[in-house]
Amino acid sequence: MNLKDEIKSFFSGELADDETTLDIYSRDASLFQVKPSLVASPKTREDIGKLVNFVDRNRKRGLSITARSGGTCMTGGPLSESIIIDVNKHLNRIKAVSDDGYATTEPGAFYRDFEKATLAKGWLMPSYPASREICTVGGMVSNNSGGEKTLSYGKTEDYVEELKIILRDGKEYTVKPLDAKELKKKMAQDTLEGKIYKQIFELVEKNYEALQKAKPKVSKNSSGYFLWNVWDKKTFNLPKLIVGSQGTLGIITEIKFRLIKPKSHSKMLAIFLKDLAPLAKIVNTVLTYKPESFESYDDNTLKLAMRFLPEFVKLLKTNVFKLAWEFLPEFFMTLTGGLPKLVLIAEFTGDSEEEVARKAQNAKTALREFHIPCRITKTAEESKKYWVVRRESFNLLRHHIKGKHTAPFIDDMTVRPEQLPEFLPRLNAIMSEYKLIYTVAGHIGDANFHIIPLMDLADPESRKIIPELSQKVYDLVFEFGGSMSGEHNDGLIRTPFLEKMYGKKIVSLFKKTKQIFDPHNIFNPGKKVDIDVNYSMEHLAKQ
Repeated sequence: MNLKDEIKSFFSGELADDETTLDIYSRDASLFQVKPSLVASPKTREDIGKLVNFVDRNRKRGLSITARSGGTCMTGGPLSESIIIDVNKHLNRIKAVSDDGYATTEPGAFYRDFEKATLAKGWLMPSYPASREICTVGGMVSNNSGGEKTLSYGKTEDYVEELKIILRDGKEYTVKPLDAKELKKKMAQDTLEGKIYKQIFELVEKNYEALQKAKPKVSKNSSGYFLWNVWDKKTFNLPKLIVGSQGTLGIITEIKFRLIKPKSHSKMLAIFLKDLAPLAKIVNTVLTYKPESFESYDDNTLKLAMRFLPEFVKLLKTNVFKLAWEFLPEFFMTLTGGLPKLVLIAEFTGDSEEEVARKAQNAKTALREFHIPCRITKTAEESKKYWVVRRESFNLLRHHIKGKHTAPFIDDMTVRPEQLPEFLPRLNAIMSEYKLIYTVAGHIGDANFHIIPLMDLADPESRKIIPELSQKVYDLVFEFGGSMSGEHNDGLIRTPFLEKMYGKKIVSLFKKTKQIFDPHNIFNPGKKVDIDVNYSMEHLAKQ
C-alpha cells in the first residue's frame, strides 16, 4: 500500500501524487525546487488533525507536513519533500466581518476576496503585500507580511487578534492574548496546551533581557521566531510567536483580524531622481510630512513597464492609447535626458481632498532645494499607474524574461532610514563586484529594499554567486543592526544565516521553541531551524 492509499482511508479531501501535480507544488515564487511525495487538500479541519496524527505515528518513515496556500512565498517556505497540505482549495471561507472592525477567516482565502468583504463594511486589513491579487491571508500570517501601508500601520503581527491552530496532537486550539491571571490558569492545565504555555513562558521570562536586546532595531522584521514580542510583563501574547513562524509550530486553521478604517482621500507625489547621492536626505525630508505610503522602484523596473505596455493595459483595465498618454512624462524624460535612476512615490491620505492636496504640496515645496523633478498626480488613475508598476514588476520579470530566472535571495533587507547615506554606497559597492542585471524596488520609507537579480540558474558559476553575495550583503546589513528580512521571512533562503544575524544564544532559543511545539519535527522541517546552506543550494531550480 502506498502513502496515498494509506491516507485515503481516513481523509475526506483530495490526494494527488501524479507527476504533474507534484511538479506544480515543487515550486513557489522562490528560486528553489523541492518535489513533494504527496499533495493533500483537506476539506475539513478534522482532515488536518487526522493527518497530523498519522504523520506523527509514522515519523520514523521521514514523514512531515508543510502547509501551503497561494504559493507566492519568495523563500521556499511551503516547499517539502514529504506531504504538502493545500488549504487554499477548501479552507478558504471568509466567515465574518463585524461592524466594529474585526474579521474572521480561514487561511486559504485570497486576500483580494478578503479585502472586498472588509471594504464592503468600510474596513481594511492594511498589511497586504505587493502580491495582494494572488496571495492568501494564511501566507500573510505565516510570513508576517508587510507592504506599502506598513510605514503608517505596521505589519500583519499588529492585526492578528486570535488564531486557531492544530498542534502536534492533532487537536485544534484557540490562541489569544492572556493577562497574568489567565496565563497562570492556563499553565496549571495538565495538557499539551498547558505545557506549551508554561514552557514558552519560562523561556521568555528567563531570557527576557537577551531577547529584548536581540530584537532588530528596525521598523519591520520577519526573520526568526518573534520571542521578544510574546511577553511584556503584563500580557502573554502567543499569537505574536505563531505569526511569522512559517507553519513550523502547527497548522493555522482560522484567523481573527483587527481592521482599520481607510482614509477616504489620497494624493500622490512622484519624485524622479537621476542622482542617488541626495536620496537619504530626500527620504527623510518627505518622511517629516507623514506620508501613509512611501515606495520606490528603479530605472530597470520602469523600462520593464514600458517594454510590456500591453500587460499594464490589462492590469489597469484601460486602453493602450490612454496608458501611453499617462506615461508621457516618462517618455519625455527619456527623450530629454534618460530615465530617472529611481522613482519615489509618496502617498498622502486624509479625510478631505483639501487636506491631502495640502500635504502633498507641502512635501513638494520642501524638496525644492534639491532641484529634482516632482509632480503631484491629478487623478486616481494617474496614481494607479505608479502603483501597478511598483506592485507588478516582479511578476513581469518572472513571466517574460527568457533565459534568465528571477533570483530573490537578497530581496528583503531592512535598515533604518537615517542610515541610508552610509549604507547605500557600501551596498552599491558590493553589488558592483558582480556583473548582474537586477531591479530594485521597495518600501523606501522603511528603508526596506527588494533587490531581484536576473540569473541563469542552470549555469554553475551563477549558482556560486548566490551564497557568496548573500553573505556579503547580510554582513553589511547586520553591521548596521538591520534585518535580512523585513517581510518575506526566512524559508530555505535565509534560515542558514539566522545564526549570523542573531548569534548562537538566540538561535538556541529558536531551537528550544521548535522543540517545545514540535519535538518530532513534523511541521515544515528545515525552516527557521536546522538547515544549512548546502541543502538550500542543492535545491536551486535550474529553470
